[in-house]
Amino acid sequence: MVHAFVMVGTEAGTPQDVRDTLETVGAVTEAHVVAGEYDLIVEVSASAVYDVLDVATDDIQGIEGVVETKTYVSMSD
Repeated sequence: MVHAFVMVGTEAGTPQDVRDTLETVGAVTEAHVVAGEYDLIVEVSASAVYDVLDVATDDIQGIEGVVETKTYVSMSD
């Protein structure tokens, strides 16, 4: 199993709406609105690195209000 953290930047006023939508994405195990450079930190769990990348590029970047993502693949459990 591959775990990754996706940092998500959103349009102003949309972080909570984006988080609510992220809860419907099957590979997303947690999503938190945070203060800092990014608006959300999203934990993704998938069977392969390529699946994590598909979730980040297709599912997360496809959500209305998302303007950027940065994905970090965990090197340990």
